[in-house]
Formats: sequence, C-alpha cells, structure tokens
Amino acid sequence: MSLDFDTRFEPAYGQAVPIADGVVRLTANNPSPFTFHGTNSYIVGKDTLAVIDPGPDDDAHLDALMRFIAGRPVSHILVSHTHRDHSPLAARLKTLTGAKTVAEGPHRTARALRLGEVPALDASSDTDFVPDLAIGDSGLVDGDGWALRAVLTPGHAANHAAFALEGTGILFSADHVMAWSTSIVAPPDGAMSDYMASLDRLIERDDRFYLPGHGGLVTAPQKFVRGLKAHRKMRERAILERLAAGDRSIPDIVKAIYRDTDPRLFGAASLSVLAHLEDLVGTGRVVSDGAPSLEATYAPAP
Repeated sequence: MSLDFDTRFEPAYGQAVPIADGVVRLTANNPSPFTFHGTNSYIVGKDTLAVIDPGPDDDAHLDALMRFIAGRPVSHILVSHTHRDHSPLAARLKTLTGAKTVAEGPHRTARALRLGEVPALDASSDTDFVPDLAIGDSGLVDGDGWALRAVLTPGHAANHAAFALEGTGILFSADHVMAWSTSIVAPPDGAMSDYMASLDRLIERDDRFYLPGHGGLVTAPQKFVRGLKAHRKMRERAILERLAAGDRSIPDIVKAIYRDTDPRLFGAASLSVLAHLEDLVGTGRVVSDGAPSLEATYAPAP
C-alpha cells in the first residue's frame, strides 16, 4: 500500500487558525527536522476551554495562547506525551489559568533501562511534568459543550495518548500519526511493538480526520494508518534482507536502506532500525550479541 506524505502547511505563527467548530490551532515557532514547522497546540471550546499540547517553554507561544484565551476560563490542559516540544509550557499556562493538567502519566521509558544505558531521547524528555490528573484509556474530561476521551497510543513514547473529541470524528493524534512524516520510535523511550499495536487500534476506529502534533490534517485516516503500517513492515523486511546479505551493524544497515535520507536524520534512522531490531530479537527472528543496542552485532536467527 502506498504512503503519500503531505508537507503542505502554513504555520501562521502567533495566529489562531480555525480548524472546526470550537477548535483552533496555534503553532509554536520551533521548527526543526523533527518538529517540521513547529508544535501544534489546539484550543477546544468556546466559553470554557481546553488546551491540548501547550508546547515548548516559549514566551511568544504562551503570549499567543493567552491572547486567544482572552480571559475565558480554561478547565484542562491536556498533554499527549512528555517530550520537550509538547509539555513544558503546561506549568506556566497552569499558573496563569488555574487549569488542571491531564496526561497518561509522567515520563517513563517503554522498558527498564539496562546497566549503563542512557535513554536516546533523554535530552528531549520532560521529566519535570507530573499531571494533576492521570487519565486511563477511554478516560473522559469534559467542559462547556465539549468532551475529550483518551485513546492511549504508546509507541513514540511510553505515555503517549491521543484525544478524541466526542461526537465530531476528530482525533488529536499528536506524534503517533502525522501527515508530513512517520513518527520516531526510539528505544528505550518508545517501542516498535507498542507503536504497531497502537496503529492497529486506530485502524479499528472510525475517526473522520486527525489533528497531529506537527503539520496539517490527516485525511482518510484509516487508509493513511494502513499505509504507515505497511511502510513499517516494508522497513522490517528491508532490515531482514540486509542481515541476510551479511550486514551485521546498525550503521551498515542505515547506510544501505536510508540512502536518500537527510544526513541530519541518520541518528533518528539508527534509532528506528534499533526499534525494529529490538522487536525482531524479541520475537526470535533475529539474534544479537547481548541485549539489542546501537553498538550490538546482529544476525538472522538460525
């Protein structure tokens, strides 16, 4: 199944962009190869509001959020996951509005750390954030004319959650599914097995469109998610083929299968290959000389 990414997007920094009835988007001015044009914050409601993913600790973005809020009550600040482009501004926004923060939980890795191991995304992880309300799967928060239901989608991060706006077919998909690119899955922060299971979960839903954490809308979401799943399966096959051809290290595999990738993203590509290899070792299709890591040696299972 083909996968067509949509990179058309106008960030309109500092401006509230209407998306649907009672939903606006404000994009933080923090562009990078990993955040595209910046982090999308969403404000839901008309009288009593909810803010989804307040974003990085950025004065200009906080000012833009507060200008749109314009003194209206904010009851909840929902955080999809604890990466520094999504959650740090929650503390200052909470101080200014008195809203409760809501998330699946504080930052954690997808598995226990091994001796001497440092999380690959440690520098981008917000370990200070602890939600006022830890929301479980299908948990609901509501306000004046809106209700948001948690859809837990671990994979990119262990505590990643999407939020469905009840009665609208809109899913705020954060970094799990984005129109412009695939999501980074980097052990031990995230896990490929979790990510694939979360894709399957979204395929079973009937959402009309997704509003992601970066970039524009995901239209025809079930078709797009099936494409993402097929893309990951294709990548898995490519890794197995490289191992069968004699490659034994992650750098060799990355050079072979990411030939056309921006060199600035080779680190992320290495982590993605590691995520696949960790899953393949766990399911017995690949063996490694010790626990899977960026430095380990790999081979097809005998």
